[in-house]
Amino acid sequence: MDIRKVKKLIELLESSDVAEIEIKEGEESVRISRASKVAPAPVQYHSAPIAAPAPVAAPVASAPATEPDAAKKIRGNVVKSPMVGTFYRAPSPSSPSFVEVGQHVKVGDVIGIIEAMKMMNQIEADHAGVVEAILAQDGEPVEFDQALVTIV
Repeated sequence: MDIRKVKKLIELLESSDVAEIEIKEGEESVRISRASKVAPAPVQYHSAPIAAPAPVAAPVASAPATEPDAAKKIRGNVVKSPMVGTFYRAPSPSSPSFVEVGQHVKVGDVIGIIEAMKMMNQIEADHAGVVEAILAQDGEPVEFDQALVTIV
């Protein structure tokens, strides 16, 4: 990859709020990231639930009773989110959805898009079958490993 392109990417990264960028051209790829001054924020986020273990212990007794019901609802192969971002069912607001309930899909068919860091990432079906349920709402945030679609 040309060094001028790399320098231009560094300049773009510095002039934006983006913390990391990765570009692939054929077999060549470059990933540029910068240290974030906001790194301590996730530590505070994770420490908040740990500070309150007593309230969490009380619902644990009722959780096994509701968990089998939830497991019964989600059956078949579950396509999960590979990242944190915003889930979209269609390529644009005026376009039809990638998949609908009852639609047959093949391995590799696009079932949705997750926008993460201003990048659109296509989510593909990892199993062939019929879409039984679409569990993520269009335009809503999704977490890593969150169930998006079930395929039976």
